[in-house]
Amino acid sequence: MTPVAGAAARTPPPASPASWTAQPATSGSGTDGGRPYFYLEGPPGTVLQDRLSVTNSGTAPVTVRLRGADAYNAEDGGFAVRGAVGSTGTGAWLRTAAAEVTVPARTRADVPFSVTVPTSATPGDHPGAIVVRSGDRSVGVRVRLRVGGPTLAALTVEDVTVSGRTIHYTLVNRGNTALAPRISVGADGVFGTLLRREARTLPVGLLPGQRVRLSEPWRDTPALDSVTVRLRVTAAGGAHSEATARAVFVPWVPVAGGALLLLAAVAAGAYVYRLRRSCGRPPDDDGPGQPSGDQRHAERRHLVKAGAES
Repeated sequence: MTPVAGAAARTPPPASPASWTAQPATSGSGTDGGRPYFYLEGPPGTVLQDRLSVTNSGTAPVTVRLRGADAYNAEDGGFAVRGAVGSTGTGAWLRTAAAEVTVPARTRADVPFSVTVPTSATPGDHPGAIVVRSGDRSVGVRVRLRVGGPTLAALTVEDVTVSGRTIHYTLVNRGNTALAPRISVGADGVFGTLLRREARTLPVGLLPGQRVRLSEPWRDTPALDSVTVRLRVTAAGGAHSEATARAVFVPWVPVAGGALLLLAAVAAGAYVYRLRRSCGRPPDDDGPGQPSGDQRHAERRHLVKAGAES
């Protein structure tokens, strides 16, 4: 570790949580300043080295703990790192010169680290990070490690659905290199083109083997139409994919109101029909002192027989 000159306070107050930063170290001349992440590349079996800078801009010393971690895509596509247990890639191959460092006030400490690439490591990108923690605050400094060998850029778009005014879809990185996907969106209905959005780069760094669930807003959906939605994604290296989905838009409030009116009309018609039938049918019970239906039927048969005999 290389402390850079600073002055410690005589009676230091507690350090502010935001008084320290961590980032890739710069060279003495500053010609490589402003690196947003570490980029290391080498064949299997090699040992790669670099330095991490922890800068304490506060007026009290800060103690930080360091560890390596594998990186992955969170569900929304963001950059996330594994916990202290569970790393099998870059996080397991990375070692810092010290696991804990105390940085004096207004001082920068450069901490060397190394990455030992196993001889069995597969070619391609192995994303990771150096996690720097002090108190309740953690910072992950990205490490982009590329192991030498053949690389493949492969990307698919899957599970396209339309829900309300939103198009949902899943992107899957099926290659061994990190990708910056670009997407174009189109929708065609019975009455013509409804949506056309030119290709644009998504704010997602899709890591190898990762999948993310994303969405695309569509505020001007049609009131009544049958629509085919088409998504096309591309990325550097020749990666491309396309997927479609069908969606039917129906104005449910008017349809539901019409259905209720129709049901009411059918019920009213059935009631009127039953009422008319009941009014035109002879009563089921014969009044007192009147011959029953069977008796009247027997009398008619007797009269017909008597007439035939005469």
